[in-house]
Parts: sequence; structure tokens; C-alpha cells
Amino acid sequence: MESSSTRQIVESLTRAIVEHRLHPGTKLAEQKLADHFGVSRTLVRQALFQLARNRLIRLEPARGAFVATPSVDEARQVFEVRRMLELEMVRTFVRQATPAKIKALRAHVAEEKKAVANNDVPGRNELLGDFHVRMAELTGNQVLAELLEELTSRCALITLVYQSKSAAEHSNEEHVELVKAVAARDEDLAVRLMDEHLSNVMANLTFDRKPPTSDIAVALA
Repeated sequence: MESSSTRQIVESLTRAIVEHRLHPGTKLAEQKLADHFGVSRTLVRQALFQLARNRLIRLEPARGAFVATPSVDEARQVFEVRRMLELEMVRTFVRQATPAKIKALRAHVAEEKKAVANNDVPGRNELLGDFHVRMAELTGNQVLAELLEELTSRCALITLVYQSKSAAEHSNEEHVELVKAVAARDEDLAVRLMDEHLSNVMANLTFDRKPPTSDIAVALA
């Protein structure tokens, strides 16, 4: 069971990465973090494992933990592959959409909107990515869902770090319009909206931020 200390460490490091106070590639020394938070290295290690699962850091054997380094080229390639898969997925979904499936997607976009409104950056990022996985799951194609889950995870740090709140709001609005097109059984419109949505997400990522610090004490202050 996750302790409040572990959760605090996860949230603090997440904010430091999201707010560009920790530089990609920064080594996260367990002892320094333990000293900073006043906890044991065991709790720090638990937090680092969770952050690694969230793709925010990478764990290297015999070297330790490092803030993950997002690659712009990789992000573009991931979105290209996603476009290839997801445009056909939308066609399939429209053809087999039921009121229950549409209701499930509407509930999901409502959760997205709530997370954006509350400025829950990690939450909104997860929900915005999961929308696509959820649609794949609802088609009944588990292989497609697993592929999309891997792809969205690979670009999760990119969107988490480089997507602004206004861009996140726009993504949520585009999901809403996409669900409307699906509900109207307008296959061509739904495919066009998905294509535009994926293009917009990539185009709205901002990579020209000021370089963050590699000093953990400064970043977490």
C-alpha cells in the first residue's frame, strides 16, 4: 500500500518535472532525496519505481534513476504510427458503436474536462491519452488496445512536459467533438476529426522552454 510519504515524493518530483525545474537526464540520487524529504531510502525507492512506471524517469542497473529524456523525433514518429492505427480504428468504432459504448466515451471525456479544470496536470495527461486506449478497448480488439497503450505511454512524458493547459483544454474539446461525430454515425467526419486532433496535439507541443536546473535542491525548493 502506498504511504503518504511515497505519494508526496511522487507528487513533488512530478511537479518539478512538469514545471521544468528538473532537467531531463538529471540523476535522482536516493540519498539526496531521502535527506530532502526526511524519509528512508526505501520510501524514496518506492516513489522512484512508481515514477518509472509512469515513464517520468528511467531506472538504469548499477547507475540509478534519471529524469526521462523526451525525444522530439521519437514523439513525431510515435504520432505518425498512432495516426496510421487510429484513423482505421475510428472507422471500425463508428461502424460498431452502440449507445453503451458512446456513453462510456462521454463519461471519459467528462473526467478529462474535470481534470483540466482542476489543473490536475498528471491526471489530465493520463486521461487524454487513455481516451484513445479506451476507444480501442471498446472495439473489442485487445491487441490494438495494448499497442496504443504502449504508444501513448511512450509520448506521455512529451505531452506531460510540453503540453500547456490551453492545449490540453483544446484536446478535451476535440475529444468531445469526435464523440459527437461517432454518435451521429458520421464516419468520414470522425476520421477527419481524429486526424486533425493527432496533428494538433503534436503541433501544440512547445519545445522552446528555458533549460531547467539539474540541482535537485533548487528544483524542489
